[in-house]
Amino acid sequence: MSGTTTSGHGIRDFWAALPSAGRWLLSTVAVQTLGRGLTLPFTVIYLHEVRGISLDLAGVLMAFIAVVALAVTGPAGALTDRLGARTVLLWGTTAQVVGCVVLAFATTPLVVAVAFLFLGFNFGVSWPAFNALVAAIVSGRARQQYFGINFALVNLGIGLGGVIGGLYADVHKPTTFTVIFLADAVCMLIPIALLLGPLRHVHGRAEKPEGDDAEGGSYLAILRQPATLWLTGLTFLGVFIGYGQMEAGFPAFARQVSGVSTDVIGFAFAVNTAVIVGLQFWVLRRISGHRRTRVLIVMVALWAAAWTVLGFTGAVAGTMAAAAGVLLFHAMFALGETLLQPTVPAITNDMAPDHLRGRYNAVNAGAFQTGTILGPVVAGFMLSRHWSTAFVVMIVIGCGLMVVLSLALERRITPAINGLGDRGDGAAAGQPADADGLMPQVPLHDSPGVSTTSP
Repeated sequence: MSGTTTSGHGIRDFWAALPSAGRWLLSTVAVQTLGRGLTLPFTVIYLHEVRGISLDLAGVLMAFIAVVALAVTGPAGALTDRLGARTVLLWGTTAQVVGCVVLAFATTPLVVAVAFLFLGFNFGVSWPAFNALVAAIVSGRARQQYFGINFALVNLGIGLGGVIGGLYADVHKPTTFTVIFLADAVCMLIPIALLLGPLRHVHGRAEKPEGDDAEGGSYLAILRQPATLWLTGLTFLGVFIGYGQMEAGFPAFARQVSGVSTDVIGFAFAVNTAVIVGLQFWVLRRISGHRRTRVLIVMVALWAAAWTVLGFTGAVAGTMAAAAGVLLFHAMFALGETLLQPTVPAITNDMAPDHLRGRYNAVNAGAFQTGTILGPVVAGFMLSRHWSTAFVVMIVIGCGLMVVLSLALERRITPAINGLGDRGDGAAAGQPADADGLMPQVPLHDSPGVSTTSP
């Protein structure tokens, strides 16, 4: 199916310009992720307080999901290119259904591990397959908008699911947890029906160009490209100091150093969701047509300021000022997320040749998953030793390194890939410029005739 482009900035213009497949895919996102929101905040509680599994073992089991996801990401990217994104996405969503059903009735660590094996498989294969499917359906400036709006809808679904799950689930009534995990499985039947129904003709696979060397499509060849290396490093570092710290670093810091209650922490996550849902489309309008690497630098500045604010809450621990600082942290962090989520997937898919999108997305997904694994480990190590100041300093320094990586990436991608106008067809839009796979050097000054006003 051919892609679409749009120059309109309003939601109606965006929606009208989407092909029917894009509308189907986007219209069901919030409902699909509602089930994930029902279970995501309560899985550890379920394992420990309902099934009697120790917190240490529960943590290991949760990490097992990420390990499995990382292990299958590479093969999933190759299979996406060979068999098509739709087929691989069907495998992943089916595995999610099986995993949720098994987890709903799991009473032993071994059965939980089996359930998490299926869940990890889904997380590993779905990312490269879903992004490749989106890229096959939507092109040009609309692709960046699509990724941003999808992110907002994911957060909306998870946020609403979390509220419903919190009101319904009761540790004294194990059946309530069985119900929410089964509900998660039912919600995953929606994308399966979508892929078997309205999207059954959208395979998301591109034919390999004639004369293309088989070695050119290997992961080693892809990683030899400087642009890919810089983007992979940028993604890993962004996740390591960002999302990787949200799972363990932020809650631990807020409790031990800021001295706020769990209610404040819970409300902070609600603020995060509200900011993303409320501001994502406004942000998309503001960043449209600007250099994506410069958008990432603005995001880095927001994150550095957010973590600095959180760090200062330790000086007023246990006060209303500390609580306000924790809430402000999440608001600023969320605003940064609205800048990150539309840009990195758009750069990845505009950089990738059509027949290698699965592999390029798998490389990016692998960097993300590695960051989510290592981030909590480092946070736990540092905060358990009360190195709170060093912890914040480490993150701020990481933000500085992200600026360096963003500027380095900017020099190695074309203006079209960097968001200055719609992507054109052919090699100039993302193919290597020479036999060594090097991207043409893009000067930091503005190109003639192209508006590059910084956001």
